[in-house]
Amino acid sequence: MSIIADSRGRVTEEVAEVARAEGIEPEKLRRLVLEGKVVIPRNPVHSPKSMGIGEGLRVKVNANIGTSPDRANADEEIEKARIAVKYGADTIMDLSSGGDVDSTRKAILKNVDVALGTVPIYQSAIEMMKKSSLLDLTSDMIFRDIEKQAKDGVDFMTVHCGVTRESTSRLKEAKRLTSVVSRGGSFLITWMLHNDKENPLYEEFDYLLEIAGKYEITLSLGDGLRPGCIADASDKPQMHELIVLGELVERAREKDVQVMVEGPGHVPINQIEANVRMEKSVCKDAPFYVLGPLVTDIAPGYDHITAAIGGALAAYCGADYLCYVTPAEHLSLPTIEDVKTGVIASKIAAHSADLAKGKDWDLDSDMSKARKALDWNEMFKIALDPEKAKGVRKKGQSKDSEVCSMCGEYCAMKIMSNQFI
Repeated sequence: MSIIADSRGRVTEEVAEVARAEGIEPEKLRRLVLEGKVVIPRNPVHSPKSMGIGEGLRVKVNANIGTSPDRANADEEIEKARIAVKYGADTIMDLSSGGDVDSTRKAILKNVDVALGTVPIYQSAIEMMKKSSLLDLTSDMIFRDIEKQAKDGVDFMTVHCGVTRESTSRLKEAKRLTSVVSRGGSFLITWMLHNDKENPLYEEFDYLLEIAGKYEITLSLGDGLRPGCIADASDKPQMHELIVLGELVERAREKDVQVMVEGPGHVPINQIEANVRMEKSVCKDAPFYVLGPLVTDIAPGYDHITAAIGGALAAYCGADYLCYVTPAEHLSLPTIEDVKTGVIASKIAAHSADLAKGKDWDLDSDMSKARKALDWNEMFKIALDPEKAKGVRKKGQSKDSEVCSMCGEYCAMKIMSNQFI
C-alpha cells in the first residue's frame, strides 16, 4: 500500500498532507491507515488532493452526480461537480447511466481535484442491456469495466460484493415493503437468480483485490441489500450482508487494499447508533460510509433535511463519511441547485457531529464574535453559503443597517453593546 510509506518506510507526502489538514501526527495517521481504520482514496493516475476518511478525522461528505437516460448532459454534470466542491464536498461520485458514460467520467476526472468514485456495475449492466439482456452479462465484462475505470484514474469504487446467493435468500423470509432499492444490488440479484450463479464480485473477490492493488483503488463495499424504507431497517438481509462485508474487509486488508463499508439508507433515529456500532464491530473499525441515513419516509422534496438529521446522529455515533441527499431524492435527477442544497445540508450534519466531538469550535466562535459585533461582512465570510445569507438579509433589510429586520431597534446585541457584561 504505497500510500502509507515510501520504499524506505518513511511517511509519504500524501499521509503528511492529510495529517496537516486534520491536525494529527503523521506517524499516528500512518498507523491508522495501516490498520485500515483510515483510508486515503487516491489513484496515482488522477492524483487528487489528498484527503482521509476514518477514525479521528473530520467527517467527510460525498456528492453523487451523473447523467441519466432522460438527461445526459455531461457539461451539466461537470458544473454540478464544480458546485459540489465549491460548497464543501470532499469527494464526488459519478453515477452516470445515460449518454457516453466513458467520456463523461473522463471529463469529470479532468475537472475535479477531489477523489472521484464510481459504481462500475452500472456501466457493465447498462451497456449489456442496450445490446441484449442483463442476463447475458459475464464476469469478464464486469472486471473489464472495473479495470478500465481504474486505468482512467477513478480513485474509489463501490462494489456490491456482499450480495450473495445466501444473503439474497433472506429477502423472501424478510417480507420487505420495498424489496431492493440499490440499483447495483438489483442488477446483480436479477442476474444471479436467472443464471443460478454466485455474484462474481463475491466469488472472484481475490481477482477484484488484485486489480484494486495494481491501480491503488480504494474499495467501498456497497450495501446492495440496504433498507429502502423505515419499516425494513435493520432486518435480516441487511445484517447478513454486513457480516459478509466484515469478512471481506479482513481479506482486503490482508492484500493491503484500502477498504471502507457502506451503510443503510433509511433508518429510524432510535436504530442509528446500533447500526453504526454494529458496522464498527463487525467490520473491525473500517471507515463507515452512510447513505443519509433518512429518518422518515414522508418528506419527498425535503429529503436533504431527513438525511441531515440522520447523518448528524450517525456521524456523532461514529460514522466517518456521509453521502449527501438532495431535495430531488426519490423524485428526479437533481439540478445544479439541488446539488448545492444537498451538499450544504450534509456539511451542516458533518460539522455538527465534528463540533460535538470537539473539532472546529473556532469556526462557530468566530461567527458568534461577528454577530456580537454586528459585523455582517465577517458573518457572510464565515457562512457556509455567503450568497444565500446576503440575499436573505438584503430581501428583509432593516431601516437600521446595523441590525436585521427580525428585531430592528430592539436588537439584543445592539442594546447590550454598550453594557460592561
